[in-house]
Amino acid sequence: MLKLPKGACDGQIHVFADATKYPPHHPRPLYSPPPGEGTIQKALAEHATHGIDRVIIVNATIYATNADLLVDTLRALPKDKARGTAIVDSTVSDKQLATMHDAGVRGARFNFQTRFNLVPDFADFHRQIARIAEMGWIAKVFCGPDELAEVEAEIRKTKITILFDHMGQLPFAQGINQPGMKRLLNFLREERFWIMLSNGDHLAHAHPWDDAVPFGRAFYEAAPDRCIWGSDWPHVGRWIKNRPSPFTVHESGFTGKLELGLRYLPDQAAVQKVFVDNPARLFGF
Repeated sequence: MLKLPKGACDGQIHVFADATKYPPHHPRPLYSPPPGEGTIQKALAEHATHGIDRVIIVNATIYATNADLLVDTLRALPKDKARGTAIVDSTVSDKQLATMHDAGVRGARFNFQTRFNLVPDFADFHRQIARIAEMGWIAKVFCGPDELAEVEAEIRKTKITILFDHMGQLPFAQGINQPGMKRLLNFLREERFWIMLSNGDHLAHAHPWDDAVPFGRAFYEAAPDRCIWGSDWPHVGRWIKNRPSPFTVHESGFTGKLELGLRYLPDQAAVQKVFVDNPARLFGF
């Protein structure tokens, strides 16, 4: 059985805290975390249980560009254990970018899924890409196959390292030869494009998520040095009412997500790459 090695990293979690101190800043949040859920303390407890040593904290969409909780959380963690990914637009000042960087932020997430109400226009997308490139950050792109087809030309205009979120949100039921899969594999032919092997349980048909495995394995084979795994803890999709496709109602929980991530990989050397070496290189551990 494959096991997590020392230095294993969870490539994406979100954290939440007391709403009186860290209120949502999104004008139309898609979900509301229940009080006491999604705290960094609970995340670290999950990680300790499963032998995970490092973490990438991605600012949750309900906070939009406000990074107060992200920065405070990173400052409270050891520098060699945590990095962050923010949400940025023209309202974020250079001083705020510097504060984020000092705390450990090393990427910005661009969400092209309209349901989250955070889609950047192309002009601002390129402005923010230029700003974060100067910081040495990566860009994280969250979109489904239809959105990716629409933004592909704009993404290819950039020169920055780009990490595609959640296996491109591909509907696995459409099979491994679907156009969206071919598009992602074409991106992965270039060294600056990476992919996150995460949320396969959402995109698969049902437990035990067998239809996710060929996709995860194909991504790994295409770019073994540019895949990372993430739990997406605390799995905020379960708090979204009337979840749209491609999300299913199925949730495997942290253990199930980890076990599925390991099923994508052929051997222990691959686990070392995806869970340790690749995220360390991408986020500068």
